[in-house]
Formats: sequence, C-alpha cells, structure tokens
Amino acid sequence: MQKERVMIFIDGSNLYHNLKRFKIKIKFEDLIKKVETKRKVVDIFYYTALLDKSINEERYKEHKRFLDKIKKIPNFHVVLCNLRKVILEDGSVDFAIKGDDVYLATDLIKGAYENLYDVAIIISGDADFIPAINLVRKNGKKVINAFFPKSSSYLLRNCCDGSINLRKALDKK
Repeated sequence: MQKERVMIFIDGSNLYHNLKRFKIKIKFEDLIKKVETKRKVVDIFYYTALLDKSINEERYKEHKRFLDKIKKIPNFHVVLCNLRKVILEDGSVDFAIKGDDVYLATDLIKGAYENLYDVAIIISGDADFIPAINLVRKNGKKVINAFFPKSSSYLLRNCCDGSINLRKALDKK
C-alpha cells in the first residue's frame, strides 16, 4: 500500500511570531519531522514577505540568508507576498504581510483539485482558511491544523480532521 501524500502550508508570520513568543528555536527540518512522520511529504509551502531593506539593511540580509537556506530543503517553496508599511498613530512604523492568506488558500485548493496530496497540514491559527478547508475536505482531502495555543482559532481547529498543538510537540525532545 502506498503512503499518503502530504503537503504542508506554513503561514510564515504566524509561525515566526509564535516561535519568538514561546522562545522556541528549531530548524525547519526538525519542525517538519515534528508535524509529519508517517506519510510522504511531497511539498512544503512557506508564505512570507521580504523585510524592508531601507528600514534595517542587516535584518533584511539576515532574513534573505534564512530564506535562501530553507529553500534548500527538499520540496520546500518560499512564496513571497507583499509587505505593506503601516504608519501607527504614534508615528512609528509597522509592517503587515499582504496576500499570504490568499496564496495559501489558493495553493491548498489547487493541490486538492489537482490531486497533488491526500493530507494537508496547515501551520496557522487563522480562521480565514475555514472556507478553503471546507472545500478541500468536500473534495475528499484530510486537513490537519498545526497551531500554537492562544493564537489559534477554535473554529479553525474544529473544522479540520485533526490538530497538532505545536507548543507541546516542539517541547518534546
């Protein structure tokens, strides 16, 4: 019997901020092994945006080096989205990644309809993915949500076939 095929979809901003919040350092290869061990991982998609070089050139270079490194992981695809500068009320500058949810949802649906996977693992806490998840599940695919507590929608976890608490999974050695 053939192993089930898995695609992993990573909301880069969500993952980054949660790893930072919980002070977790992990190699991406190890992260993949923590979320999937039994099935065949056919593709991994990581949605992010390049940092603004004009704000901090060193952080931009560091981020670019990181992206170049993870691109070397087999079947790993970095999907670059738009970075929008947001001026806050106090005059400080913040940034928001735009388009990442749409790219992730589109790739999730495309993969289901083209029969590129049997199981999708979504690393995110965003309930915006629920309509796309419902569509791919209706198409016979399983969806698992890998999440961090307190930054994940109960509704998202509830609409999936299963879930992985990343805080607990990454604490295990």
